[in-house]
Amino acid sequence: MSGLRVVPAWRHGRERLYVCRTDGRNVAWYDREAGRVNLLSDERRDEVLEALGPFLTGPVAVGPPPVPTPAELARLSLHPDDDLAPNRPGEALLVSLDRDPAHQGLRLRADPRRRALEAEQTVGEALDRLDGAGWHTLHSVPLPGGDRVHHLAIGPGGLFAVHALYARKQRVLVADPMVSLGRRDPEPVLRRARAAADRASYALTAEVHPVLALAGPADVRVTAPPREVRVVRDTDLADLARTGGVLKPADVEALHAMARDRGTWGVC
Repeated sequence: MSGLRVVPAWRHGRERLYVCRTDGRNVAWYDREAGRVNLLSDERRDEVLEALGPFLTGPVAVGPPPVPTPAELARLSLHPDDDLAPNRPGEALLVSLDRDPAHQGLRLRADPRRRALEAEQTVGEALDRLDGAGWHTLHSVPLPGGDRVHHLAIGPGGLFAVHALYARKQRVLVADPMVSLGRRDPEPVLRRARAAADRASYALTAEVHPVLALAGPADVRVTAPPREVRVVRDTDLADLARTGGVLKPADVEALHAMARDRGTWGVC
């Protein structure tokens, strides 16, 4: 018997199996998603692999832990209060509703925050599904003055500031910069989307493209191609995963590490 034991744990959203000595100190860990056994010392290699034997799935690489990239080092040094990555879709609205459920005496069904929240959750969940294609999405990115970027998607196809708009079962008319929902008065939504993207570009010193994502529209009519803004339905956001050739994986990780830092956004 080697005296080693295997202890499962979660770290940064990923499952790891730690191999520990009897005194509790780690000698290795197995990252199943990466298919890698990381050894802190090669002296107990055989014992570690024997202990992990029942847990290994498929071929694995075995060796010392990889050297952290600059992006990983930046993430590890980030204070949890300044890390925007854990934000849920519609985080700011969720906090607002929790603090003031009956906003200005409105009935719950009439509160516009609830429809806005539904839109951000619908769009945010669609963007989160791109994670396996090399994308990262941050939600409710705060901007000075109380504004925010609803969603910031970073991936091989570039950077996109996605503005979510509730349009469930409504006809949408887009006439740059105005957007009309049903019989309601038009509003300059595209102007807001462009402004958020411009501020994100300034903060990240990189080009950020504005996107208007319509949540659940019955019909969409665009009078003319909007300037710079891509208008999509929430069901079409998966098309972003088909775009590439703009950012390398290392660039994606570096920009994500920069964007998730709350301090980055205090200058825009």
